[in-house]
Amino acid sequence: VQLVESGGGLVQPGGSLRLSCAASGIIFRLNAMGWYRQAPGKQRELVAAITSGGNTNLADSVKGRFTISRDNGKNTVYLQMNSLKPEDTAVYYCHATTAGRDYWGQGTQATVSS
Repeated sequence: VQLVESGGGLVQPGGSLRLSCAASGIIFRLNAMGWYRQAPGKQRELVAAITSGGNTNLADSVKGRFTISRDNGKNTVYLQMNSLKPEDTAVYYCHATTAGRDYWGQGTQATVSS
């Protein structure tokens, strides 16, 4: 199983980023997928999740600003992040659980700063 994130970078407050996670080695369309983040000195936290059927769940801190979506034809899950705040600065990780095991991507850094 391989999860490869991309799309991070440096953006000013109020700006947007779109993260992508390309998955391989799993039956993507049958898998729930998630995005987590970890800021320096803090625990990793769930940001957004999407079921195989497309139902979504977002952390309260990002509701109204972030959107998670998936493209089963491309085996890719996305995290659209709008109205970014400095407190959104973190390494963002893609996550999948299959056959009872957890898999993580390598992470992509998103920095929100003026």
